[in-house]
Amino acid sequence: MTSKRVRLRELGINIGSLPIGTYNAITDVPGVEVGHATVHEDTPSVLRTGVTAILPLGKDKVWSHGVFAGSSVFNGYGEMTGRGWLEEAGQLSSPILLTSYYGVGAVHRGINKLCDDKDTHSGTHPIVAETWDGWLSDPNAFALTTEHVAQAMENTRPGHVDEGCVGGGTGMVCHDFKAGIGTSSRQVSVLGKPYTVGVLVQANYGDRKDFRVNGVPVGLQIPATEVPVPDRKRVPHVEDGSIIIVIATDAPISSKQCDRLARRATLGLGRTGGFGHNGSGDYAIAFSTGNTLKLRKEGLHEGLKIIPEKDINPLFHGVVEATEEAIVNSLCMAVTTQGYKGRVVHELPLARMTDILNRK
Repeated sequence: MTSKRVRLRELGINIGSLPIGTYNAITDVPGVEVGHATVHEDTPSVLRTGVTAILPLGKDKVWSHGVFAGSSVFNGYGEMTGRGWLEEAGQLSSPILLTSYYGVGAVHRGINKLCDDKDTHSGTHPIVAETWDGWLSDPNAFALTTEHVAQAMENTRPGHVDEGCVGGGTGMVCHDFKAGIGTSSRQVSVLGKPYTVGVLVQANYGDRKDFRVNGVPVGLQIPATEVPVPDRKRVPHVEDGSIIIVIATDAPISSKQCDRLARRATLGLGRTGGFGHNGSGDYAIAFSTGNTLKLRKEGLHEGLKIIPEKDINPLFHGVVEATEEAIVNSLCMAVTTQGYKGRVVHELPLARMTDILNRK
């Protein structure tokens, strides 16, 4: 039976020591917008899939401005389109779209079709990242279309972010519980100025026995006899799953520093029990809105500011804490889901987890 779903902090459980932003979400970084298109259908195919869109600078600047960005791959059994140009130029000038492995082609095509000026806009190379939802969603349906991309883009908003079984996270499983989209943020001070680090994840990895919250082995204390483990663990050649971590900050950092920030997200993944298994695609992308690049104007990019390397540590702390909490939020907000072939993935029992953490 589905229980009332609430975020981790609503259970009285805090991760880390840094303060959170207003919404405790990636959208606490000014300008960032998030939207979802959720596909939950039973006929003619059983579909539990979707698209999540992240706009670094909001709708108004989505094609006309860019930001410094970088990425990191912990284990590369996955796909992130556009990463070659991202690493080459250190710039991001498109939305970031999260979806199913089976939707990458359609979503990539869709976002290119939606670009407002395909003749003159160069250097877009959209970022489309995936995790596999084929356990709960019919992998042969290839259901996603340009219309779903347009819907996710139209639904993007600042402020509150829907979590759990929504958008690209609709069919995802994490640590053998139902999961999906999760987000969190941290406020930090660098050189006496306040900045925000926000994280959004699409979580689809891990074993029950490895799941930890605040270092407590929660998963070990919720055995399969209490909450069933998905049968996919007994099916040969079904891989471990993946995670996409999207990091935003308004701190003015360079593309190389964005690479560094993306690498630190792996520490937050490790704190929840992610090991980067052979069959896992663990991708992180980080961008900074602290400098904006006007793509449709000639001349130099002027007035750029960059934080010195020696002062960047608070951002590292922020991304680790926010990544861990975003992953746990993705589990807290997801509900028990029945999908393809009648398969069921059960939600994380929140009362049970709270009891375990209170008794640690």
